[in-house]
Amino acid sequence: MSLFSKTCEYGIRAVLYIASQSANGRKVGIKEITENINSPEHFLAKILQKLSKDGIIISSKGPNGGFSVTNEILLRPMADIIVSLEGDSIFKGCAMGLSNCSELNPCPLHTQFKSIRNQLTETLYNNSIGNFNEALLSGTCTLNK
Repeated sequence: MSLFSKTCEYGIRAVLYIASQSANGRKVGIKEITENINSPEHFLAKILQKLSKDGIIISSKGPNGGFSVTNEILLRPMADIIVSLEGDSIFKGCAMGLSNCSELNPCPLHTQFKSIRNQLTETLYNNSIGNFNEALLSGTCTLNK
């Protein structure tokens, strides 16, 4: 089980894979990405289209085309990937999905989930795509399933 939806899982994996391959200006194609992050190509194509539209990855068409990231993109927080694909509800919403959950009207999980949500928010907003990419490139973490 994952904390994130399949859309976010594939989006995060794809961005990190693209970043790890873009170090020398290399562009990667969708087939290579799907093979390396274990995702369905058609589903990933839609995710990459959204991420490209929101400036989280660069998409180039043509014989030398593919996906890449820039140094500026590497500075963006990891949270931008999630917000692009699903909005910010994971950072603000109720753990049980209740629309009227609040400090004044808490759900049964509100108090415990609030600290987890705050820690997740801090982690994903205070760490850049580049931070996680450096860990990948150094071998201290992996995208292999």
